[in-house]
Amino acid sequence: MVVDTDICGMKVGDQYPSHVMGIINLSPESFYESSVVNPNSAFEIAQKMVKDGATFIDIGARSTWRFSEPISRKEELKRLLPVLETLEGNVDAVISVDTMFSEIAEEALKKGAQVINDVSGFTADPRMVKIVADYGCPAIVMASNKVPGDPLGMDSVIESLDSIIQTAETGGINPKNLILDPAIGRWTEEKLTIYDLETLDNFDRLKIFEKPLLAALSRKSFIGDVLEKPATERFYGSLAAAAIAVYKGAHIIRTHDVPETCDAVKLSGAIRSRPSVVKEGRYEVSVVEVKVPQDAAIVMRKLGVTRTGSQVMQDKSVHLMLKIRNLTTTEALIVKQEMLARGGDAALAKDAVSHETEMTDVLVMGTLLQLGRLAKKLEGQVRSLPLIAEMIRECIANRSDLEYRYLR
Repeated sequence: MVVDTDICGMKVGDQYPSHVMGIINLSPESFYESSVVNPNSAFEIAQKMVKDGATFIDIGARSTWRFSEPISRKEELKRLLPVLETLEGNVDAVISVDTMFSEIAEEALKKGAQVINDVSGFTADPRMVKIVADYGCPAIVMASNKVPGDPLGMDSVIESLDSIIQTAETGGINPKNLILDPAIGRWTEEKLTIYDLETLDNFDRLKIFEKPLLAALSRKSFIGDVLEKPATERFYGSLAAAAIAVYKGAHIIRTHDVPETCDAVKLSGAIRSRPSVVKEGRYEVSVVEVKVPQDAAIVMRKLGVTRTGSQVMQDKSVHLMLKIRNLTTTEALIVKQEMLARGGDAALAKDAVSHETEMTDVLVMGTLLQLGRLAKKLEGQVRSLPLIAEMIRECIANRSDLEYRYLR
């Protein structure tokens, strides 16, 4: 479960420092007006970004802001190509082009672009898969179903990316050429701040795909909602979000503010620990960390496990330790006995085992499957154990309840 790849000569992965992607925005329709670049200044700005630490430059000529005025593909090309011609071979960075359309991607690749950044995840223009496959270029794909960024919640983001990966591989794209973007931002009216908070908090769940991860956070609406500030005043919030994303596993941070973000990324990357992997000859052992059963099912299916088999086993993949306070000694011993009978375990005070105390706390340890079976068994027990069963279920359910976790 370790990412270690090469993107246009740039080492990207868990063993390397995270990269910063500077944004060159050629779209006057963008939500953040201060980010719009005069095409005549693009070369100097790109050079400064590289000097300040950017290793990727992302050029976009069409605003993806949902309230922006649409432009023609002809206008997008007219804005984009002169800047690409100026940068080609003159900037020491990987050049990415932000576009959803295959003909623009193809022309950009001919003019020196090395990466295609498709925020529609190949859904806006199905021919994009063929262009990326034919040119053998890396592609950034954002979680999308019908329109860019429409998945709501991390479960939906992961399902979307899983589908996009399958589409890409079926279309002949080298699996090593995909970079994943979980679509943070107010892409649709239904996508509320709470969904972005969950995605950033659970960014490490994306590690199950074993692919480079990109976080595009700069000045996004969720930062403004939390801080109650407009785009022009979201700089420090953007740095905080970038640091968290890197700590959670992001390999590339896309930003308007390169030098400051480079500092945040460097420090956060130093704090992030290296994943455990051991290699010897043809063998490799690595730690697989999953938070929710659905992610384990995806990991299993990647191995070739059947969908039915992965569903049967997924609740065995997540192990929890629950602390239950203030049980009577008798209740605690029943909980331990029932948990042992289901293959888990429980720890309680030694004085409770010998009945030298009337009350004790208990640590219950087991998989989600074992804990669910424990709760079911406790429903039919005496004393307060049916109540404890309901509390166990509620405590586990809170782990995936967005309102419980993020609404203050």
